[in-house]
Amino acid sequence: MGGSAVVVGGGIGGLAAAIGLRLVGWEVTVVERAAALADVGAGISLHANGLRALDVLGVGEAVRAAARPQYTGGTRTPGGGRLARLDGAALERELGTPIVGIPRAVLHRLLREALPPECLAVGSEVQSVDNSDPGRVRVCLRGGALDADLAVAADGVGSRLRAQLFPGHPGPVYSGSTVLRAITEQPVALRTDFELTWGKGAEFGHIAFADGRAEWHAVLNSPPGVRHADALAVMRRRFGDWHDPIPALLAATRSEAVLHHDIHELATPLPAFAAGRIVLLGDAAHAMTPNLGQGACQALEDAATLTAAIATEPTVESALTRYDAERRPRSQSVARAARQAGRMGQQLAHPLAVAVRNTALWLAPSRATVRAILRHADWAPPRLGLTEERPPSTGR
Repeated sequence: MGGSAVVVGGGIGGLAAAIGLRLVGWEVTVVERAAALADVGAGISLHANGLRALDVLGVGEAVRAAARPQYTGGTRTPGGGRLARLDGAALERELGTPIVGIPRAVLHRLLREALPPECLAVGSEVQSVDNSDPGRVRVCLRGGALDADLAVAADGVGSRLRAQLFPGHPGPVYSGSTVLRAITEQPVALRTDFELTWGKGAEFGHIAFADGRAEWHAVLNSPPGVRHADALAVMRRRFGDWHDPIPALLAATRSEAVLHHDIHELATPLPAFAAGRIVLLGDAAHAMTPNLGQGACQALEDAATLTAAIATEPTVESALTRYDAERRPRSQSVARAARQAGRMGQQLAHPLAVAVRNTALWLAPSRATVRAILRHADWAPPRLGLTEERPPSTGR
């Protein structure tokens, strides 16, 4: 089955979907409202499921080459006490790969470079999608329209197309937490590849990159919409007395590099990920809190699964039915687990609750951390049915 598709949104999920659809012979146009596909953002961790999805799409090797494996780290208290240990070697034995850390801008650039420039339509804003013709779909732009066999709505947590398809759905809601993050200006001496520190209603974490720099993030319980004239100064006051290397990470950061976003999620699950010839993908379908590090990985799973369904099903309709059946239960389950992880982790603020959580983590065997990651990262990638396809590594 060949055809044409319009992907609405040029983020990680949208670019990955475009790569996959082109891989199986479809003509693809990616429509992005931003004036340029700028390679920006902080950092990201990719678990085995995200890497396996990238393997299906043919870009896993390039991403691994640019990333840094996460073998060491874990969870600490603000004073530096160890609560849980990350055993990246054990994960690699189980899954064939450790978790890796990569700047989001580098991942975005690698995905963009896997597409020909002519399929990227930047500076084009989608107004609506006309799904009334059962055989085609029309993507209506400001000042024009594109007709296609399929429209992929990868337009993020505030998806305009999701609101059009499901007008009765309440949409994204504020999670109760806000996140500030940045990448250091220069390399920082770090003892671990990845670390989280949990205080009362606050989390500070870092991801080490291959070039020696690092991403840090601070997640705080906060009313929505609070912003600071000097966010970095606020972070230094809030976390300056937490254990090393937190002060060093903040000291290596430029004030203008700090990004600040409130965290929104789709707390009410969608009843479907497809309607007619429109399919939802990534945050547009299942925006979740970042507490499991699975948001981008789930979008990459979406892209690989959609590609496989399109490649192997006889019609677009049957492909989208299969995609919905495979992706909706899993991604919504991961979203629920992420929400619960946040409530039992970063969002806990009562001293007694924090003490109980810390004690439980400290007493848990190291294998428990590995099992918790395996629960979501051990995902079997789909096959595309291509003649020269090589099965992605599963580590088994």
